[in-house]
Amino acid sequence: MAKYLVTGGAGFIGSNLVHDLVKKGNDVIVVDSLHTGNKNLISDLDVEFYPMRIDEFYRKEKWNDIDGIYHLGKPSASPMYRQDRKRISEFVDGSIAILEMARELGVKMVAASTSSVYNGLEPPHREDMIIKITDFYTEVRLFEERLAKVYEDLYGIEWNEMRFFSVYGPREEYKRNYANLVTQFLWAMMKDEQPVIYGDGKQRRDFVYVDDVVNALELAMKSRMNGIYNVGTGKSYSLNEMLEILQKITGKEVKPKYIENPMKNYVMVTQASTEKAKKELGFEARVSLEEGIKNIYDYYSKIKI
Repeated sequence: MAKYLVTGGAGFIGSNLVHDLVKKGNDVIVVDSLHTGNKNLISDLDVEFYPMRIDEFYRKEKWNDIDGIYHLGKPSASPMYRQDRKRISEFVDGSIAILEMARELGVKMVAASTSSVYNGLEPPHREDMIIKITDFYTEVRLFEERLAKVYEDLYGIEWNEMRFFSVYGPREEYKRNYANLVTQFLWAMMKDEQPVIYGDGKQRRDFVYVDDVVNALELAMKSRMNGIYNVGTGKSYSLNEMLEILQKITGKEVKPKYIENPMKNYVMVTQASTEKAKKELGFEARVSLEEGIKNIYDYYSKIKI
């Protein structure tokens, strides 16, 4: 088995990845500043845990004998950057630290990017599309993708930037208002509260279950391919359609509250082109939206939200 560094490993996607890596017999080092993560998500696992920023870990700690790096520890929502510009420098410092570690160790880096970079482009969204930057969030994600390519060209590092589409699943409870819309709608309905929808609910999302995302990350780590890959299902649902599935599964006919969209540069449609990831990584999402919602309904019914 191998030893992996997982940044953001106490967060939503990171903790699901860490659980799967440990389950398969791997050793794991987790670095997480706990901005939106919580150690409780991995408290039942035997892992090394460092509650700090990535650049601090790079400067202060020993990090030898690592076989691969999963870089998920980064501010993960557009409002975080609008509310605090220091998140931009935090992101950049983390990116440089991780790429330097990958260079010095001679190991592969697999990192989280975002489908938000496709905002304003016609679906299905392909990895080779020319990106139009719309906010701080997409700018820093695109920056890291470009920087990884520079490190490949200059130093020969292996890397993948994984453009996640709309990820939902278990262990999202500590994200609160930054959680996926599927999860937020479910939480509201479980409390008999109205889910809030911006606009008319016709905006569409490619909802991908976190287990599929974990599989994509692990396939990328095993691959010798460098570059950018979409992580989505290739199917897109409107928020109204997603809500209907939630109503069917929960048995609750809670009506949504439609309000005027307060957000500038709001993403109206996401839909992944899945051909490249399927051809080069062997990745294909397998969990349907209905199955995924059943899973999270069961999970969140057992914990206090």
